[in-house]
Amino acid sequence: MAALVSAAPKARLTCAEASRFGDLIISPSTVSPGDTLTVKADFTCAIDYFGIIPEYIDYYIEVPVNNSGYEPNILLARRTLPSGTADEFTVTVPYAYYTQGAGYVVVLDTTYAINGTNGPYSVVGGTEAGITINTTS
Repeated sequence: MAALVSAAPKARLTCAEASRFGDLIISPSTVSPGDTLTVKADFTCAIDYFGIIPEYIDYYIEVPVNNSGYEPNILLARRTLPSGTADEFTVTVPYAYYTQGAGYVVVLDTTYAINGTNGPYSVVGGTEAGITINTTS
């Protein structure tokens, strides 16, 4: 008699729409200028479920609300995806002008190519994670 081999099927990947451009985790979520910030981005859902392959990955500090009008986005890093589906690095929070009480976010902008009628072109989508930046008077 032949032996039957049973393999458990691989679990189907289901992903939230919010994972389309990557899942972003920032640690710690409260920092001061000069502190080290750990940034992790998981692109498993973006790649395997949505078919989005990052060409460039940009990370910014932004203040989307309560901006004093003088705070442009601060680029933390521009990276390419290492082998695999995740990116992780540490960065020092720059000494810059921060507004007390402003709501800051770290933004992950993912640039990827899509096929148009005249050939491929690049588009950008993103996600964000909130952080608190302590300021001094």
